[in-house]
This record gives sequence, structure tokens and C-alpha cells, in this order.
Amino acid sequence: MESKISIFLPTSNLCNLLVLVFFCFAACPSLGRLSFNFYATSCPAAELMVSNTVRAASSNDPTIPGKLLRLLFHDCFVEGCDASVLLQGNGTERSDPANTSLGGFSVIDSAKRVLEIFCPGTVSCADIIALAARDAVAIAGGPAFQIPTGRKDGRISNSANVRPNIVDTSFTMDEMIKVFNSKGLSLDDLVTLSGAHTIGLAHCSAFSDRFQQDSKGKLRLVDTSLDITYAKELSKKCPAGGSSTSNTVSNDPETSFAFDNQYYGNLLAHKGLFQSDSVLLEDGRTRKQVEEFANNEERFFQIWGESFLKLTTIEVKTDNEGEIRQSCSFTN
Repeated sequence: MESKISIFLPTSNLCNLLVLVFFCFAACPSLGRLSFNFYATSCPAAELMVSNTVRAASSNDPTIPGKLLRLLFHDCFVEGCDASVLLQGNGTERSDPANTSLGGFSVIDSAKRVLEIFCPGTVSCADIIALAARDAVAIAGGPAFQIPTGRKDGRISNSANVRPNIVDTSFTMDEMIKVFNSKGLSLDDLVTLSGAHTIGLAHCSAFSDRFQQDSKGKLRLVDTSLDITYAKELSKKCPAGGSSTSNTVSNDPETSFAFDNQYYGNLLAHKGLFQSDSVLLEDGRTRKQVEEFANNEERFFQIWGESFLKLTTIEVKTDNEGEIRQSCSFTN
């Protein structure tokens, strides 16, 4: 596994920030188009307003951090980190069946309304998504760090672009690598960012094909990499003939609302919820990193910050490539 520079550091330390910038210019081609403290003059309290909004929403609903983190992935992997996933209307990304279970939109809208009151026409919805996901991780117990801002909001949102650009829970390792590589993300990034599944919920339809129940209720594993006891627990929550589209379970059955390294421990115990989770342990190219993260949470947090930064700088739009929307749901 390649050696990386740690950015899991206090944001107030200027030296640490310089280390982060050094890493970013080497690993994030789009970083030069963004900057740290982009709103220092135009809207000094922008990040605080977003953080306060996320914190308030999360205190009322502990599922919010997972929803915001998933929303970021679905935004950045399609058309880049440009808030195109927020646009409403027929044929938009948001209307695609793969995105109908997304959540967290109300939190982004709430933050935008506050920002428009104090700093009208200044902070992009794309930056709000990135900042909200960053803050959601920290609020759930994960690492806190700075990310650059200055993204513009995209004007294009096409549902046809969704499926070819996101990872399906049934993907093989090679299929996932292909998608990640197309976004400038490495195999290490794939393993690290999969750690997002340490929080959040999943619908039964995303994994229920990994086991079957016969007419007498006897369970049979379709995917033998899944722990049989865990499969029995899942089958009770997702009974055959039940509503597999509406029933949900926690991605991480142990520490459901805590951003920690338990996800990787689950993988070692063959309790990865999705097929795309289990292959990380089964594949020799990624097993070592799974084992390392399961045994060293600090290391996971360090690498998470680096991979998260790369994620949030995928194909960003700046200057005249985008706009600052007045409403996150519609273009100007």
C-alpha cells in the first residue's frame, strides 16, 4: 500500500494545513482551482453556518450524517462535485431510481436559506454538500479537517448519467475499480471511502439477494462469503415476501451511528452488508488494507481525510463553468 501524508490534524494549526496542501497538489488535480478559506472575506461565517445546521439536524435525527455522506458520493461521482444531484425535475439525476432513496436534501436547503440571508448569492450548493458531509463525519465521531472551497453549481443534471457512474452494491472488485479509476481515485481510495458504510442505512433490496429462504423458512446462503448468523439476523429484518423496498437496516450492525473503524472489523467477521463490501476482504489486492484499518482506527482516520479530499475535488466547476444558485433545487 502506498505511503501517504497524514492530514488527520487540528484545523487551527497552520503547519498542518500546509502539509495538507502539499499532499493535495500531488493527489488532487482540481485543487488548484479551489482554495482554503475561500469565503474568508465574502462570508466569513459560512462554514460555521453549515456546521451548525448539520449539528442541529443530526441531534434530532441520528441518521442524518449517513444521508449527507451518501449524498456527497452520489453528487461527486456524477458530473463531478457540482450539486447536480440536488436539481429537481423530470429526467434529472435526482429522479433516477438509483437516487430515489437519497436523503439529507432538507439539511442542505436549510443551510442554503441561512446563507442566503447573511451572504446572498455567495456560497454554492456544491460547497454546502461537501462541507455538510465533512461536518457529518466529525459530528458522528470521525476526524475533523479542512477542505478547500470555491466550487460552482452545475447547470446540467441528466438521469442517464447516473447508472454508468455510481457503484452498485452487487459490483465485483474489478467493476468498482473501473468506476473509481475513472474518477481519479485509487484502489486505496476505494477501500478507504468504502468505510463510509460505517454509518447509514440500507434498503433490504440492496442485499437480500445474498440469501434465500425456502417455504419452510430455512435459510440458504447465495453468497457464501456472508456469515450465516448475520444472514439470519438480516432475514428477520427483511422477510421473504416482505417490503424489501421500504425496510431498512444499519450498514454497521455494531456501532450504527458512530463513524469509526468498526466497518472493517465487520468485514473480518464476514458481516459486510453488501456484496461490494465483502469483496474487499475476499480480494487479495485489498485484504491487507482492510486488516490494517480494522486494527488501527487512527490510521483509518488519517487516510480517510486524504481520500475524502480527493473525492470532494472530482471534476469541480469554477468561474464561468457554473453558477451560484439562489435555490439548490433549481438553476438560476
